[in-house]
Amino acid sequence: MTTKPRTAARALSRIEAAAPPVSSNREWLSEAIGKIEADFNRSADTHLIRLPLPHHPGVTLYLKDESSHPTGSLKHRLARSLFLYALCNEWIGPQTTIVEASSGSTAVSEAYFARMLGLRFIAVVPASTAAPKLDAILFHGGEIHAVDDPRTVYDVAHRLAAETDGHYLDQFTYAERATDWRGNNNIAESIFAQMAQEEHPVPAWVVCGAGTGGTSATVGRYLRYQRHATRLCVADPEHSVFHRHFADPAVTVLPDRCASRIEGIGRPRLEPSFAPGVIDRMIAVGDAESIGAMRALSQVLGRRAGGSTGTNLIACLTLADELVAAGQTGSIVTLLCDGGDRYACTYYDDAWLAERGIAWAPVAERIARVLSD
Repeated sequence: MTTKPRTAARALSRIEAAAPPVSSNREWLSEAIGKIEADFNRSADTHLIRLPLPHHPGVTLYLKDESSHPTGSLKHRLARSLFLYALCNEWIGPQTTIVEASSGSTAVSEAYFARMLGLRFIAVVPASTAAPKLDAILFHGGEIHAVDDPRTVYDVAHRLAAETDGHYLDQFTYAERATDWRGNNNIAESIFAQMAQEEHPVPAWVVCGAGTGGTSATVGRYLRYQRHATRLCVADPEHSVFHRHFADPAVTVLPDRCASRIEGIGRPRLEPSFAPGVIDRMIAVGDAESIGAMRALSQVLGRRAGGSTGTNLIACLTLADELVAAGQTGSIVTLLCDGGDRYACTYYDDAWLAERGIAWAPVAERIARVLSD
């Protein structure tokens, strides 16, 4: 028996029959994106706090207060971007379980958005994560999966996503690409809009930390795209791999787990979202310095700030010293990453700090003098 040759029309019909139909989730996706965008429209921009430095004439420090987001931290921006990115890629549907590896704040924000969309959310967190952060994840409807070794959070998150037929948001991979670095209301664009009426509207430096690397990648790319003279400094805990990789690209992992006590920044391995090429400088900061600076700043502000804000402040004051020494003036902008109430049982507990041998008090006294008239 002979077989008739397949005609182009028959082949095309075969292809069309095999092609999947237009996504049955499209209506749900549209509604989900609309909910997230509506939430953004209901939110005001975060404040930019002016903090004069009386012992640094001609230099002014500004704090971008990210603690005022609905979930209380800078990670609210990242979580929104990660959800929109995953939705627009159709990685998330109406029955998808959302999984994330996080030291706490990102998971808090992601739990908020997952509940908004009616989705189950599981946070894989280090067992050392501050209890108030865990309480916040639970408050927003999330579930906690704690691991003893922080280096295992990635593998565990992958496994849980597979077991639940879910989606691992993977902030450490997608943070640098989920946010539009050219503008579109990102944090860098917001900073420059708010600085427009200041004495030095184009900052000499913007300072931020690196947890995923997403914020530093967004800021660094935006500075170059807008052709600003502003330089980007990343403040990194001393027990982190990022500043080591910046100095020597061959270093991509620490020989042991990351010993830093500063939650939210610093990692034991080089994360895919870290973009060293857009960073002008990195400053390594000790834990005692970060916590001492955080405590001193909180006295000046009249409210508690988190540990990573103290890390940023140490780097800012180093840069301010250098500007004065060089006879230069200008502004420095950094981030108040989150509030300190989440650390009441850790960074603001003197006994907790003493048990861990963190000598923060002398640093706090020194920074208090720098910030005082």
